[in-house]
Amino acid sequence: MNYSYWELKEWFSNVDFTIVGSGIVGLNCALTLKKQHPKAKIVILEKGMLPQGASTKNAGFACFGSLSELIDDLSTHSTEEVYNLVDNRWRGLQLLRENLGDQNIDYQQNKGFELCDSEEFFEECISQKKVINDLLNPIFKSDVFSVSDNTFHFKKVHSKYIVNNFEGQIDTGKMAFQLLQKVQKLGVKILNNISVESFVTQDSSMEVKTDKINFKTQKLFIATNGFAKQFVAEEVQPARAQVLITTPIKNLKIKGTFHLDKGYYYFRNIDNRILFGGGRNLDFKTEETAVFGQTPRIQNELEKILKETILPNTSFEIEHRWSGIMGVGPQKKAIVKQLSDNVFCGVRLGGMGVAIGSLVGKELGELLT
Repeated sequence: MNYSYWELKEWFSNVDFTIVGSGIVGLNCALTLKKQHPKAKIVILEKGMLPQGASTKNAGFACFGSLSELIDDLSTHSTEEVYNLVDNRWRGLQLLRENLGDQNIDYQQNKGFELCDSEEFFEECISQKKVINDLLNPIFKSDVFSVSDNTFHFKKVHSKYIVNNFEGQIDTGKMAFQLLQKVQKLGVKILNNISVESFVTQDSSMEVKTDKINFKTQKLFIATNGFAKQFVAEEVQPARAQVLITTPIKNLKIKGTFHLDKGYYYFRNIDNRILFGGGRNLDFKTEETAVFGQTPRIQNELEKILKETILPNTSFEIEHRWSGIMGVGPQKKAIVKQLSDNVFCGVRLGGMGVAIGSLVGKELGELLT
């Protein structure tokens, strides 16, 4: 995209706050900053034509962890840490709904269902159900997890499901559109197709170097999540997630959000279609990348599970495939911190951008105060 001298001069003169990344974290950071500093000139830089992070490319799960995921988390995190993870995800979801409205993001709480591939795995999860329910009771004031029969008639899975009674789903595109509109109405400038190359401290401000122009800003906020390694020396790695969606399926009975294999596979209904993603665990090394794309190994496995487990008696066609880049690390807690006098970051959402993105963005903006 070409910019004139006059455009560049107007947009990049006397910038107070610059946010790198126009995903859910960056946009919520802008909302918070604008509320606290209504007269500030805020610019958001986005390297893509549309927001490029995982928050616009995810599967639209309004989730906070399946039973097996949370049990697994307890092996690497303390009980308090797991409680705080879920609490932050739930508070983040409520903030998202409060900011944008359920109707505007097509929020539906159709419950979540975990499918177990064996009796042993099912019993292993159920043995910890009461422990997890008791842990989360102060947040939800009720049991989160229960058990139901295989009412959707999936194949090659246990005859009973583990139900998450509080899980929901959203339309990711509507969420991004609503957030962009809300931010722009407040006077925040969003510039697309501009890549930040580096930044350096210069006296009391920052000089930001991009592929289009160099300019000064008082404060800089890094909200690029899976792409953050370029800018911050924190424990955050890119992790690609591959997703596909079918053409419309007549009389589709599947309704809700579904998890397989500790959450490494996930699918849901949308517009009489099945949206299905995952498989990163098949090839962790290859999927530790910031490059978009699909691989035959994962795509073939997704199609196989679709055919043999999810839609065993239904013909289907794949209409579209895409991928998103998540930010992950050795711990699941997001990194929200001040890096220097003028630089701040909110990254490592761990594949939970829908759930915690609003809260992380808010906390990022609040670091300034």
